[in-house]
Amino acid sequence: MTFALGQGTGPLQGLKVVEIAGIGPSPHACMILADLGADVIRIERPGGQMLTGGSHDLLNRGRPSVALNLKDPEAVATVLDLVEQADVLVEGMRPGVAERLGFGPEECHARNPRLVYGRMTGWGQDGPWSQAAGHDMNYIAITGTLHGLGQVKDKPQFPTNLVGDFGGGSTYLVIGILAAVFEAKASGKGQVVDAAIVDGTANLNAMTSAFLAGGGFKEERAANLLDGGAPYYDIYETADGEHMSVGALEPQFYELFVELLGIKDTAPDRWDVAKTDELRDLITATFKQKTRDEWCAIFDGTDACVAPVLRMSEAPDHPHIKGREIFVEHEGLVQPQPAPRFSRTKATLSHPPASGAGAHTRAALAAWGVKDVDGLVERGAAVQLEE
Repeated sequence: MTFALGQGTGPLQGLKVVEIAGIGPSPHACMILADLGADVIRIERPGGQMLTGGSHDLLNRGRPSVALNLKDPEAVATVLDLVEQADVLVEGMRPGVAERLGFGPEECHARNPRLVYGRMTGWGQDGPWSQAAGHDMNYIAITGTLHGLGQVKDKPQFPTNLVGDFGGGSTYLVIGILAAVFEAKASGKGQVVDAAIVDGTANLNAMTSAFLAGGGFKEERAANLLDGGAPYYDIYETADGEHMSVGALEPQFYELFVELLGIKDTAPDRWDVAKTDELRDLITATFKQKTRDEWCAIFDGTDACVAPVLRMSEAPDHPHIKGREIFVEHEGLVQPQPAPRFSRTKATLSHPPASGAGAHTRAALAAWGVKDVDGLVERGAAVQLEE
């Protein structure tokens, strides 16, 4: 297999990124960068690591996999050679690990002062817990975000790892990288982007902070406008055991909702707090009279703000999802398209995920101009996966 630089079709075409492979948010951030046209080279440990890898791992799409033994000085020297010609480096190690290995910010900026050094952690580069292990639910727990999630009053419900790892993590890492790249074009100087999931999650939850500051927010689940406390913003079961989502907040949308649901003449005043349970019971009983598909036919394309709750396997076949081609089949895998969309510099899917760590070591290093790649492999500093 061969690789050529500058083949991306999105607005980040020409941006060169060195990715030190991690798990969760850092590969997701690099997937986004690659989706949008950046040339990303993914540096992995020989043999890969837990929870990642394989030709189905969509977080690794769009970039080649190079296996380097980062305990070998030659491998570290290779990373620094790549850094010298890169715009960005991304790493998701515990604070201090990159420095101990020999490619921390000081070493990298000595080789490339314009480099944007992106660091992805849960707790951040400093603070009392910066050296502690953690995972998504731990990070969102101490920001106050987890406490209010879910409609079960006696226990918070965590939404897999979407809110922390990807909402507060990779999304903010990408924002930080692009902001620093923009600034570097003017100043000629790179910098370190300290992207911490606790920081991003707190920022992501700013609206709740505003509600709390305003005095109208109850710190309990299913007690507020957007957490299931309102009957017209909730999820309801249908006759076939499926569910419909209802978000009829605004008066005009609510009026259409009760009309199409068939309860316009019997529904109590939605502003009467004493009748909230009565309204919820009526909506619940009514939704159970028809199947999800029957309700879909009634609400389809209307302003009632009602949509079916689909499984992941069902989503690609929804008419709107299909109409916008949000999911496509590429290289044998059904997967989401790059997002967002651009009118002129359209982003398209490129390389499928590597079959394993080091699947593209020789080709990718050669494309980036690394010398004596065969020698690196022969001496064990680099590993080429044999297929």
